[in-house]
Amino acid sequence: MPENPLLNSYPGQADVWDEMFHSQDVRPEYRHFVAAIEKLAGPEMTRKAELAKKLFLSQGVTFTVYNSGEGIEKIFPFDIIPRIITHREWVRIEAGIKQRLKALNIFLKDIYHQQFIIKDGIVPAALVYSCPQFLREMVNVDVPHDIYTHIAGVDLIRDNDGELYVLEDNLRTPSGVSYMLENRSITYRIFPDVLPKSHVQPVKDYPDLLFRNLLALGSRQASEATVVLLSPGIYNSAYFEHSALARLMGIRLVESRDLIVHNHFVYMKTTKGLQRVDVIYRRVDDEYIDPLVFRPDSALGVSGLYWAYRKGNVAIVNAMGNGVADDKAVYCYVPDMIRYYLNEEPILKNVPTLRLDDADQRQHVFDNMAKMVIKKTNESGGYGMLIGSAATEEQMAEFRTAITQDPRSFIAQPIISLSSTPCYIDGVLQPRRVDLRPFALYGPSGIDIVPGGLTRVALREGSLVVNSSQGGGSKDTWVLGPEFQ
Repeated sequence: MPENPLLNSYPGQADVWDEMFHSQDVRPEYRHFVAAIEKLAGPEMTRKAELAKKLFLSQGVTFTVYNSGEGIEKIFPFDIIPRIITHREWVRIEAGIKQRLKALNIFLKDIYHQQFIIKDGIVPAALVYSCPQFLREMVNVDVPHDIYTHIAGVDLIRDNDGELYVLEDNLRTPSGVSYMLENRSITYRIFPDVLPKSHVQPVKDYPDLLFRNLLALGSRQASEATVVLLSPGIYNSAYFEHSALARLMGIRLVESRDLIVHNHFVYMKTTKGLQRVDVIYRRVDDEYIDPLVFRPDSALGVSGLYWAYRKGNVAIVNAMGNGVADDKAVYCYVPDMIRYYLNEEPILKNVPTLRLDDADQRQHVFDNMAKMVIKKTNESGGYGMLIGSAATEEQMAEFRTAITQDPRSFIAQPIISLSSTPCYIDGVLQPRRVDLRPFALYGPSGIDIVPGGLTRVALREGSLVVNSSQGGGSKDTWVLGPEFQ
């Protein structure tokens, strides 16, 4: 390891893959960055970390934790040490995500139409029909260009052997891309010379790619089409992202009261009268999107929107009913979907997963609970989860009772030793666990994935939970260009 106090004080961890170090040596992809920070004294690194905090504060980069008791919004924690990925590894990640997304998209079309995968016995009918996110209202509904999964966030983790696994697929209203963009913007401010010299690939094209894909979904010519972003409003945890993306794409940010449906067409209220809307990038969940069809008490949706969509008069991104494809119990079958629909072997592995509605698998989990992560199949944000190694007997007993009462709603996975990466905390480098959420855009012209993503960090020492709602933060993610190889 280089002779540098900052690096030499970094504690290695047994049985944990470190993204920056291997056997006390800096991995090749990090060497240029390490050489740059070697020249920085401790006070200078601290100054950069403080500058990053001030920039996030001044630009209002926030998220909301509803149960924190600390007010509505919190500044999103950011660590200044980037997570760096080689070009070779990124090519594999990109290919694996594209393969997975193609299969999942075909699966959604199939189960809402012919249901061949059920008839051929690949996926059990009971599993699909028992999913609360399977919308019977979407059966036999044709969606524009047969694309359901326009925007996907696929969570990847690395085990202690260095192998990448897909932890889960987020296909409903995936969030976090604005933090990816802001992280890069802040990094340019604090390390202005390092990024270009390291041949880091840009992520700034994401809003343009998204806007191009949204425009292409409209039934009218692009010059006439109107695209809006439908938000639940300022109290939503991802409202910063809604407003940031609308601004970056140059489209209107609207709430339910700004839209009206007339004769099965959607219109936006403006000072010049009603303006027809062609494409809605919605950040409102399925159950709230139309009170006439789903929850009648919803004030977040637009009355009549479902029928305007069903008649093909408006495109909605992502399609309704996608939740059945990212149900954590359906996740077990994604490798089978890839083989069935694409006749290919999966490029990226699944984490081994046990379905608790199977009596034998359930008993195995009950006998080995201390070695398992147990998750609710339709929860997100780190909620509804038990990590056996950190759980009390009382917590385990509560989960056993809940699982016995409703086994379909739970899955279990072995505890994966997430890889760690150095974080600059309290003036020193400390290892913290990370995952990676790349963002894929599926449009009429194909799938685009900007080279990078949101690296989420479990900032609490010893924690394996990276979600911001559970005390996590994030890092800038650098994907190196082929020039670096």
